[in-house]
Amino acid sequence: MKWRRLNGEAIDLPIFEKVHRTILEERSAGNKLKICIGTDSQVKSDIVQFATVIVFLREKRGGFMYINNSSEKRRMSLKERMILEVGKSIEVAYSLCDLLDKYNIDLEVHADINTNPEFKSNVALKEAMGYILSMGFVFKAKPEAFASSSCADKIVN
Repeated sequence: MKWRRLNGEAIDLPIFEKVHRTILEERSAGNKLKICIGTDSQVKSDIVQFATVIVFLREKRGGFMYINNSSEKRRMSLKERMILEVGKSIEVAYSLCDLLDKYNIDLEVHADINTNPEFKSNVALKEAMGYILSMGFVFKAKPEAFASSSCADKIVN
C-alpha cells in the first residue's frame, strides 16, 4: 500500500512505522490523539476507486490524515462495494490496533453507510456494523462517520 499526505507528499515508510513515529511526535508536542479510519469509493465505468484515510485528531487542536488510493477493475453490487470499503478500513485498523493500544489511543472505524433506510447504502448497514464490532472496534456510520463520508469522500479519485 502506498500512503501519502493530503498535500501529495509520499510516505516512504511502512504505514505502521509512520503512525508510530507520528504518535511519538504528537505526544512529545503535548497532543492527545484519537484516530479514525474510513474508506470511500467511487465507480467509474467498470473501475471502482477507493480512498482509505487514517485521520489523526488532536484534542482541541485540529487534525490531519494519511491517504491511500487503490482501485479494482470489476463490477460489483452496492452492498459488496460497501462491505469492501469496510474491509479496507478494518485491514488498516487491525494492523495498527496493538500500537494504538500500547499508547492508549482511541480508535474508531467509520463506514460510509447511511443509518436512514431511505438511502441505498443502508442495505449494508447490519453487515458492516457486525463486521466492525466483531473485530472489537468502535463503529460509526453516517452522519457521524466523517473519516469516510467527508475526508475519504473528498480525495477518492
